[in-house]
Amino acid sequence: MARHRLLGSLPFRSGARSVLVVALALATLVPLTPVAAAGPSATSPADASPQAIMDWSSVAQNSIVVVARKFPGEGAVLMGIVHAAIYDATVAVDGGYRPYGVAVNAPRHTSLAAAVATAAHGVLVGLFPDQQAGATGLDATYATSLAAIPDGRAKARGIAVGERVAAGVLRLRADDGRDTVVPYVQAPPGPGVYEPTGPVVLGTNLPQVRPLVLGTAARFRPPGPPPLTSRRYARDLNEVARLGRADSTARTPEQTDTALFWTDNDVAQWNRGLLRLATREGLDAVHTARMLALAHLAGGDAMIACFDAKYHYRFWRPIQAIPRADTDGNPATAPDPAWTPLRTTPPFPEYPSAHACHSGALATVLAALFGSGRVDFTLDSLVTGQTRSYPRFADVPRDVNNARVWAGFLFRSSDAAGSTLGERVGRFVLTHALLRASPTGMAAG
Repeated sequence: MARHRLLGSLPFRSGARSVLVVALALATLVPLTPVAAAGPSATSPADASPQAIMDWSSVAQNSIVVVARKFPGEGAVLMGIVHAAIYDATVAVDGGYRPYGVAVNAPRHTSLAAAVATAAHGVLVGLFPDQQAGATGLDATYATSLAAIPDGRAKARGIAVGERVAAGVLRLRADDGRDTVVPYVQAPPGPGVYEPTGPVVLGTNLPQVRPLVLGTAARFRPPGPPPLTSRRYARDLNEVARLGRADSTARTPEQTDTALFWTDNDVAQWNRGLLRLATREGLDAVHTARMLALAHLAGGDAMIACFDAKYHYRFWRPIQAIPRADTDGNPATAPDPAWTPLRTTPPFPEYPSAHACHSGALATVLAALFGSGRVDFTLDSLVTGQTRSYPRFADVPRDVNNARVWAGFLFRSSDAAGSTLGERVGRFVLTHALLRASPTGMAAG
C-alpha cells in the first residue's frame, strides 16, 4: 500500500472499520537514546482495537479545550504530551516502533485498552488535578473505561503498563516551563510594535517551554516581517484592509464562510479530523496512536517555535497598523481610523501566524504518512456548523492562510512564514521521533 508507505511494516488495517464513538462533549524532550521496544502482539487479538486510543484522544481534547479552556498555543503542547503517553502505552503492548520517552516491555496477553486508558488518565490527572473528581471527572471516565474490560491478568498487566508510562511521561515533562509565569512587558510603542489587543496577553511563557522534540524553540525562527516601507508590506496591509474589515463589500460570502470556519479552536478542530481519518482508513491501534502522536507532537512544537518568534519580533496587528498607516513611512498605505476586523483579534503579537504554524506542521506530518496525492480529508467547524473536504493535505494550510487574512487578523506574509515554520517542524519531528524499531531495538529508517 504505497499511499501509506511511511506507516511502517506492521499490519495497517484493523479487523473492522467501526464508526468512531465520541462519548464526551464536543477537546522536549529530545527523543531518548535508542531502547528496546516491546515485542509485537503482546496484546490479545480481541483487544487490538484502536477504539480506546480514539476515545482517550477525545477525552484529552475535552479536558484541554472544553474544561480547561486552554487557548490553542498551550492546548497544542498539552495534546502532544497526552498523545505521547497514549503512544508509549500502545508501543509497550504492540511493539514495532521506538517509544517517545518511556520504554516498557509488556508481557504477552496485556490489555491494550487498559494500558492506554491508564496512561492517558494518569497524565491528564497530573496535568489537571482539578478535573479528577466528580460525576463527569477524569476518575469517573476512567472507571467507565476499565469496567468495559474483562477482569483478569491481561487487564491488571495493562493497568501496570499504563501507570509506568504515565509516571514516566509526567517525570519527563516536569519543570518544562509550562507553568512559568512570564509577565507581558510592553516594548516602546511605535510603528510596527505590537500593543495589547485584549485585557490579557496570551502565550508569553511559550518561548520558555522546553520543546517536545525540537532541541530549541528558536531552531526554525523565521527572518521577520517585511519592512514597513517595503512594497510587500504595503501589499499585505492593503489586502487585509480591503478584505478583512468587518463591513467589507469586497469580501465574498464564500470568503466570509472560510474566515468564520477557521475561528473554531484549531486544536479540537484538527483532532476531530484526525480521528475521522483514522476510522476511515481503518488504522490499527499502533498506527492510530503513532499518527495522533506525531501530529500533536509536531503541532505542539510548532506552537512553541511560533510564539518564540512572535515575542521576538512583537509585530503589530492589522487592527493597529491600518488606523495608524500614516505613521509607517510607506507612501503606498493610507490610514483608516474606522477600520475594524471581521472578528476579535487574538491577544498576542502578529508575526508569524500561529494557526499557520500549527496547521502547516500537521499537514506536513499527514502528507508524509498518507502521501501527498488525493485524499478524502474532512474538517468541521463548530462555529459555522460546516464540514469541509480537502483533496490534499496541503490544501488545508492554504485555506487557513486565506481565512486569517479575510478575518482581519493577519498579514499575508505572516501566514507564509507560519506555514514554512510549521512545515520545517513537521519534517523535523518525522525524522527524529517515533521511529520504527529494528529487531535489536535500534532506530530503523
